[in-house]
Amino acid sequence: MRTHQERLAIFQSSDIYPVVSSEFCCGRDVVDIVSAIGSAGAKIVQIREKNISDAAMFELVKRCRQITDQHNMLLIVDDRLDIAMAAGADGVHLGQDDFPLAEAKKLAPGMFFGVSTHNASEIRKALADGCSYLNIGPMFPTNTKSVACGALGLELIEELKQLVSCPFSVMGGIKEHHLEMLHSKGFRHIAMVTEITQAPDVEAKVRQLRKIMKGC
Repeated sequence: MRTHQERLAIFQSSDIYPVVSSEFCCGRDVVDIVSAIGSAGAKIVQIREKNISDAAMFELVKRCRQITDQHNMLLIVDDRLDIAMAAGADGVHLGQDDFPLAEAKKLAPGMFFGVSTHNASEIRKALADGCSYLNIGPMFPTNTKSVACGALGLELIEELKQLVSCPFSVMGGIKEHHLEMLHSKGFRHIAMVTEITQAPDVEAKVRQLRKIMKGC
């Protein structure tokens, strides 16, 4: 089992942060998508499933754990602390309406916790509660996740990132053609959903995205 510091080091070495949900995989097996992502050298992957049974989610995360172990990747589970703990995942990503971070840390003090944030007050609270990393978004309009605030836009997210004192990612409608610009503005961890999961060749797509990030 990795320590928190080991997990933090892997996160900090990451570039592309794939988020995988079966509804955006074009009918393909999530495990196959995760395997392709791992083969492309990504350092982290998040499993986000909202519409499957607990039993199916547990089995999915266990299968993905085998893959991420092979590639020395972080495995993050969206929302479900119980399943993440039972399946041996590295961390949990919590939304604003999910289980409170402060309470989650009491149950799993060694877990790597991410928090979705959309404004300054949410960022401050995530930091105060001791998040391992946080995500700011959505940056651009997106159909993969609905939030009341809508797209924040690049200018506001650039302002918000000045408040962040821990590792952070950004996401929301980000495509390949955005990467050079985002990297030039200091964004190093880019979370992406459909740009990856709907690609005809997922491994090739992730390799290309990582090449852009490393070449900037």
